Amino acid sequence: MSTRAKGVSRLRFSSYEWMIAFRYMLPNRKQMFTSVISIISLIGIMLGVFALIVVMAVMNGFRTELLDRILGMNGHLVIQAIDSDFTDYNTLIPRIEGVDGVKFALPVIEGQAMAQGEAAGGTGALVRGLRKQDLDKLTTVTKNIKSGSLDDFDKQDGVAIGSGMAEKLGLSVGSDIRIVTPDGDVTPFGVTPRVKAYKVAAIFTVGMSEYDTIFVFMPLKEAQAFFNLGNKVQSLEIFLNDPDAVDKISPEIEKAVGRQVYSIDWRSRNQAFFSALQVERNVMFFILSLIVLVAALNIISGLIMLVKDKGHDIAILRTMGAKQSAVMRIFIMTGMVIGVIGTVLGLLLGVLTCENIGHIQDFISWLFNVDVFNPQLYFLTKLPARLEWGQTLIVVFMALFLSFLATLIPAWRAAKLDPVQALRYE
Repeated sequence: MSTRAKGVSRLRFSSYEWMIAFRYMLPNRKQMFTSVISIISLIGIMLGVFALIVVMAVMNGFRTELLDRILGMNGHLVIQAIDSDFTDYNTLIPRIEGVDGVKFALPVIEGQAMAQGEAAGGTGALVRGLRKQDLDKLTTVTKNIKSGSLDDFDKQDGVAIGSGMAEKLGLSVGSDIRIVTPDGDVTPFGVTPRVKAYKVAAIFTVGMSEYDTIFVFMPLKEAQAFFNLGNKVQSLEIFLNDPDAVDKISPEIEKAVGRQVYSIDWRSRNQAFFSALQVERNVMFFILSLIVLVAALNIISGLIMLVKDKGHDIAILRTMGAKQSAVMRIFIMTGMVIGVIGTVLGLLLGVLTCENIGHIQDFISWLFNVDVFNPQLYFLTKLPARLEWGQTLIVVFMALFLSFLATLIPAWRAAKLDPVQALRYE
């Protein structure tokens, strides 16, 4: 027989090995304590795999949802003129959009102000001036209009605000919202704040509480007049087909502009935020992996006790001609069944939870009468979960690998058991 054939024969599990392994997995009265440890190990692996899958899916969902909303409201690349504001944006935009990889470019006016409504007090606002044709390209806003319409956005003296701001200020479509900016007119008595009232034309809900409570979209011409910019815009926001290709496309865009500009991409603007999410995800994966590791250690203790209880059986098998490798395979199979069953149950439970996480959130909120996911704290209005099968398979393989490693030491001890000594001191 060749060396390769001998190696395959050692790895092959015979029928009697399967039979004995399954027999050892069935509890009896003498092995009740060992069976309890095995059940605890199975439950531990199941809970560890379940927790890893659900937590990683939720964190992936957070990153995806936040990234979609942040990039849906802000350009992937923002360029600003160094010497002065852009006045020739109508000629610059076609040149920028002609660069390969650029989806579209928007002229934007942005300024901080205070918004006041019918309710007492006010709130901080970020006023963004856009043309109607450019606002239509921001589908994150235009496809999430809660009430009102943007059909005559350029023609009417109205603005679009988020649902959070509308609720806070007691506003609805048709109400007057007062926008106050400290950069007003210069008078002999100093600079007076500029205050102007606008009709609320539309109310949107993008699903990110920070944006729903701060953004005010105003027609570009009206924003130029309100901030006293004449025919200028402060920046050009550029959206790309592939946001990750910003480093490659940025030099081509600056060349198309034909002047010295200051540019900043979406990664630099949100670097601290997304870096914190990545670190948190890695730490959570490491911490939750310890649950699987502890459960695997329980497999070791359970199998060592099983080997001790089955010393007589092992001796009989050896005297009947069973090889050490056969004994080792029997106990590897016995322990691996615990790991496989626990991993499969954890996988099924985790996938079902991720697919129905919204219903679970609503049920827990109804059952305990609490808001388990406060959008003011977590930025999003609902708990997201995005199951990545590649990451899920890593969790499954890790659980199976740890379970396999846990079986090696007890199986090796069983294989090295001297049948003469086992029968003499039984």
